[in-house]
Amino acid sequence: MGYELPSYILAGLTSTGGIIGYVKGKSVPSIVAGSGIGLLYALGGYRMQNAQSYGVETSMFASVVLGGSAIPRAIRLKKPVPIMLSVLAVFGMLTFGNAYLSQDKL
Repeated sequence: MGYELPSYILAGLTSTGGIIGYVKGKSVPSIVAGSGIGLLYALGGYRMQNAQSYGVETSMFASVVLGGSAIPRAIRLKKPVPIMLSVLAVFGMLTFGNAYLSQDKL
């Protein structure tokens, strides 16, 4: 299995979450953050799919940014949305961290 599929799935989930946050609560930060993180995941998946450099790193970066935002809120608020975003971020960090470590090194 390639690592582009998890990247595309995370792109869809984060973008959809941002749109839902905007529709339900008129939250502009939700749509901006969700779309931005989703675009990073999509770019990472695209770069991996086309064997271009920095695909795994781009998706890993998206996971770290998402985690840096969501994990502290999940700990502080203990609400479902930040907890779910934290789970997605940790999944991404583990997935793309393992992909990065398994790449051939020069």
